[in-house]
Amino acid sequence: MSRVTADPKPAPVGDPSPRRHARPEGRSTRRALAVVGVLVLLLAAGGFGAAWWFQHQLDNNIERLGDPFAGIENSPEPADKANDKAVNLLVLGSDSRISAGDPSQWKAGAQRTDAIMLVHLPADRESAQVVSIPRDSWVDIPGHGQAKINAAFSYGGPSLMIQTVQDLTGVKIDHFVVTDFDSFTAMTDALDGVRIRVPEDIGDGKQVFFSKGLHMMSGEEALAYTRQRHGLVNGDFGRVQRQQNWMRAILAKVNNNRNDVSMMTSFFTTVSKSVAADDGFTIDRMRNLYMSARGLSTNDVTFMTAPYSGTGRSADGQSIVVLDRDRFDPLMASIAKDKAAKYVDKHADDLEVLPATVK
Repeated sequence: MSRVTADPKPAPVGDPSPRRHARPEGRSTRRALAVVGVLVLLLAAGGFGAAWWFQHQLDNNIERLGDPFAGIENSPEPADKANDKAVNLLVLGSDSRISAGDPSQWKAGAQRTDAIMLVHLPADRESAQVVSIPRDSWVDIPGHGQAKINAAFSYGGPSLMIQTVQDLTGVKIDHFVVTDFDSFTAMTDALDGVRIRVPEDIGDGKQVFFSKGLHMMSGEEALAYTRQRHGLVNGDFGRVQRQQNWMRAILAKVNNNRNDVSMMTSFFTTVSKSVAADDGFTIDRMRNLYMSARGLSTNDVTFMTAPYSGTGRSADGQSIVVLDRDRFDPLMASIAKDKAAKYVDKHADDLEVLPATVK
């Protein structure tokens, strides 16, 4: 096993409160954002009942990955036999989802995962937990030794990423979703913007500046907000929290407008055109999950970052994130045993739970 040295853990992100004025940073259509994790929750557990009539259109829009679980140990049960059980989704933000289901298209370094999320929907459907795994986390990748976790997707596509995450966490993955998110700004605009609170004036010294207060952010403004790294207390970790904060804002907007058929139709159409998923994660499967979890509210969804001890250097000199296994392993065990809600509630002060306000 390679030896790594961990630098001190960055200071925690300060508490926030928003309003805005942003000069959007240049848009990069290749920067992925894993908001799809919340979008999956929305499709599966909220606000989807108003427009069943266009479900087949949505199903046709979703790019299919085939069966990325083929040959993987501990593959999930068929979806039609698991509707009353806990469900775990692995959600990636990648720079491209095109040809994602064709293993011959995968080349080392050809595709990156900018964000990795584990979404847990318990069997009782009374809560949901979303865990972001830092893309630079140093882990074992089957057949490739140790590397940053996002290398698994580059090395072997969905199957290798699923196997890597299952081996790392001990959590069986039931469904896999990936997005290129070129159109995530359109998703925000389909909702006529989202409300995000900024706790203090903050800028990166260049193109992006947000003033203190509550802001109704457009897609371009949300992009600038989530991509900002400089000026944040803890750099990339703060950026992950901003991504989660934006997801939470989308979830709230959808919950508050679930009866607006026009808005929901536009929003879910945009979402369906922006994601790829395993063949088993059909609209019918999502509908069944929704029916079993339609009582979920925004406050029932907990966002967190996988516990880490800090950043460091691998033996070959790469800048990496060192996971804190003393906190990481019990959290993942609670998810694997479908006891995450109680565990997170009891240990919230020791975990990287998203605060009510994000800087």
